[in-house]
Amino acid sequence: MSTMTLIRTEAARVTEPAPRFTDLLAAEWIKLRSLRSTYWVLALAALVAIVININAVHTDLTYIDHPPAPMPGMRPHKYDPLFHGLGNIAADLMAVAAGSLGAITVFGEYTTGMIRTTFAAVPDRRGVIAAKVLLISGITGLAGAAVSTVSFFATNAMLASRHVGLSIADEGCLRAVLSYAAIVPTCALIGMALGALLRHATASIVSLVMLMFIMPLMFGGDRYRWLKEIGTHLPLATVQRLTINPNSSATMGKYAPSVLDSWVTMGVWALVAVVTTTVVVRRRDV
Repeated sequence: MSTMTLIRTEAARVTEPAPRFTDLLAAEWIKLRSLRSTYWVLALAALVAIVININAVHTDLTYIDHPPAPMPGMRPHKYDPLFHGLGNIAADLMAVAAGSLGAITVFGEYTTGMIRTTFAAVPDRRGVIAAKVLLISGITGLAGAAVSTVSFFATNAMLASRHVGLSIADEGCLRAVLSYAAIVPTCALIGMALGALLRHATASIVSLVMLMFIMPLMFGGDRYRWLKEIGTHLPLATVQRLTINPNSSATMGKYAPSVLDSWVTMGVWALVAVVTTTVVVRRRDV
């Protein structure tokens, strides 16, 4: 290579503008859009979650119309639209779908080797991770908001004719809808952190399932306070607390966290996940 060619190459590098954050977002969107199975799975999971919640309330209509006789010495059962309309099964489904999507966006690039091309084009790794975080949290947040909003209004519209439905202005309802939506991007960010740490598809998904569903089984019961408090500060336990109807008899038992504590815990999980992803990607070799 001649001296003139070297000079021109260096001049091109100097004058080439640095990629804007919007360019990074567009690049991440192209990567995600090219994997059609990923967002189709998220969309399908959102649809199934809505159907699960609506079907749960629809099944309960018979029992609302013909309630069973209360046991001797017990008060008649009061139906809770929040507990049935924003159910745990649908939330668990969205947690797995969002967490898997978050993990795939990280370990997928390492598996295919595309991460080398990405960092060669954009040496600023923090910018790349920031674009991934914003895109994934935005997409999963929209999915969570759709599931939460549609489930709440659809189920309570069904219950309105039975005079047991709730309004979004009722105590605890807006909080329940927001938290039911917020847990979805939180789980997506946790999935990204696991994908960055493990860089393996099976290990990342298994670790996600263990964190979300196996660990809560190990930290239950009211006998030991420290065990119970660990369990109530796991990701899905936060949304369970925030969706409890204040006017119902449902509780999380002894040593239950406060509403503020659960909001802070959810935010800490999301923040720690983002920091972990950023630090791991910056310090590890590709």
